Amino acid sequence: MYKRLIYLRSYYLCLSMTQYFKIGKFAASHGLTGDLILQHHLGKKTSLKGLTAIYLQEPKSANFIPYFIEKATARSESETLLKLEDINSMEAARLLTPKEVWLDSVDFEKHAAKSTPIGLLGFTLFDKENALGEIIEVIEQPHQILCNVVFNNKEILIPVHEANLISLHQKKKIVVVDVPEGLIDIYM
Repeated sequence: MYKRLIYLRSYYLCLSMTQYFKIGKFAASHGLTGDLILQHHLGKKTSLKGLTAIYLQEPKSANFIPYFIEKATARSESETLLKLEDINSMEAARLLTPKEVWLDSVDFEKHAAKSTPIGLLGFTLFDKENALGEIIEVIEQPHQILCNVVFNNKEILIPVHEANLISLHQKKKIVVVDVPEGLIDIYM
């Protein structure tokens, strides 16, 4: 518990500097000792090696609270079994389901597969030559993904699929698409 208090103090000091990315949610509790099943979109089977904390967002707030990982075990390409510090019963674990799980930008870069759609978080989305904004959410659908960006202070969803993707620059973190005519006007 003392570890959490020290961390929270330093966490609140640098709150405005850190960016967080949603990677999934706690789908269920597992067993009697407070283990949780994390359903994630990291694009690979992972035990989150080297990760010390995940974050949960406080309700109706922009604050993220760290939960320290005691143990993590990869179950499948989209599930990891987590044991969190101070979560020691099935009842305590159930209070965290189905909450969304977030990683800070540094840990996200380490653990997300480059080829997965969630790897586009933080990229800048362009309509041919004009910047629309940073991708803040990726919604996977069967034949396309929807990228949520903030454009002119409004959230808009831009489809990205094989037919409208012009280019993708991993190193520059840029995605260029041909946005269907009139789509942005619908949001304005």
